Amino acid sequence: MRKPSVLIIFLTVFIDLVGFGIVIPLLPLYGKAFQANWWELTLVMCIFSVMQFIFSPLLGRLSDRVGRRPILLLSTAASAVSYAGFAYGSTLEGNTALLVIFISRAVAGLCGANITVAQAYIADISKPEERSKKMGYIGMAFGLGFVFGPLIGAAARTWFGMAGPGWAAATFCAVNFVLAFFILPESRKPNSEYAPQRPHLDQWFHTLRLPKVGLLIDVFFLATFCFTCFETTIGYLICQKFFIRPESEQAGQWQSYLFAYAGVVGALVQGGATGRLVKVMGEPKLIAMNLFLVAISLAILPFFTGWTILLILLALLAIGSGLMRPPIFGMISNLTSANEQGVTSGVAQSMGALARIFGPMTLIPLYYYKPALPYLICSVLAFFTGLIAWHRLSKNYTPTRVEVEAPPA
Repeated sequence: MRKPSVLIIFLTVFIDLVGFGIVIPLLPLYGKAFQANWWELTLVMCIFSVMQFIFSPLLGRLSDRVGRRPILLLSTAASAVSYAGFAYGSTLEGNTALLVIFISRAVAGLCGANITVAQAYIADISKPEERSKKMGYIGMAFGLGFVFGPLIGAAARTWFGMAGPGWAAATFCAVNFVLAFFILPESRKPNSEYAPQRPHLDQWFHTLRLPKVGLLIDVFFLATFCFTCFETTIGYLICQKFFIRPESEQAGQWQSYLFAYAGVVGALVQGGATGRLVKVMGEPKLIAMNLFLVAISLAILPFFTGWTILLILLALLAIGSGLMRPPIFGMISNLTSANEQGVTSGVAQSMGALARIFGPMTLIPLYYYKPALPYLICSVLAFFTGLIAWHRLSKNYTPTRVEVEAPPA
């Protein structure tokens, strides 16, 4: 394990999520400032995940062919440019501002697909039995970036105006590019192993047909879908329970605090507990147990009666969600041949992005119909997904890498 490499990968994911966290809470405010209607704001909010959905497998497959380092460097540099574009768009007015911001978010989403390459890099430099633990570092960076991003964005907007958050995110990405350029070595020699080339949809079908890999990707999709219930409706729930006006500054503050709290809890358990729990329980049982935690917390959450119960439930939800991601991607890596690490991780990340697109579209209308309904549906979904994971993932699994697929004659 090359520690400088792991540090740079950690920083890459952390800074990606800092940039995401700086910008995403401000988009509704910027949309209002530029007189965006609901569908324009929806497009600006969703385009990041749509681009991740499209490009995660493509970047992963490209990194399998040409190596991880050039893809990480190029995507980090392009991220800096995209956030500079966001800063510039923030100084414009009306539809022109919205168009520039939309383009900048599209480019940022494409570049944000590099988490696929970061996970493949970790797989390249880790022993099979250590991959879930090392994937926990990526999850920790993911959580911490999402915690610090909104705080930095709010401070930058206060000090430097509407363009401040964009320039702050661009600066972080530029610094990370410089560090990676001088410190990050290549983890995979191009052409060192045969990487089969398939059309985009064929690659999807090939990956999802792999028995346990396809099941793990399905589990990741459903788990992500369930977690979007918290992400998209907790603000409404807080306002309803504590009689706070949704448009008030207090509502926004409490939502930010709760996101930060969940992010810190999730980051700490991923960075500190993943490796030990994998040794004790193994990846399949750990995945199932965390799905059960998610199910319990979601089932009770819409009925909480005070801040103490709310914080306990959110801690359980953050722990369950946080400790689920590393073993899922650790298993996916161990069940994937060395020459397809990037593209397989890309398909999995793409499914996660798809869940973040469909989650809000499905769960917010259900919340308006009956507030408890999306939580109860997601609780049942998480519980039965946990049962399936417990029953099917444990069969004949040992943390060893699959043999490399031979080239066709």
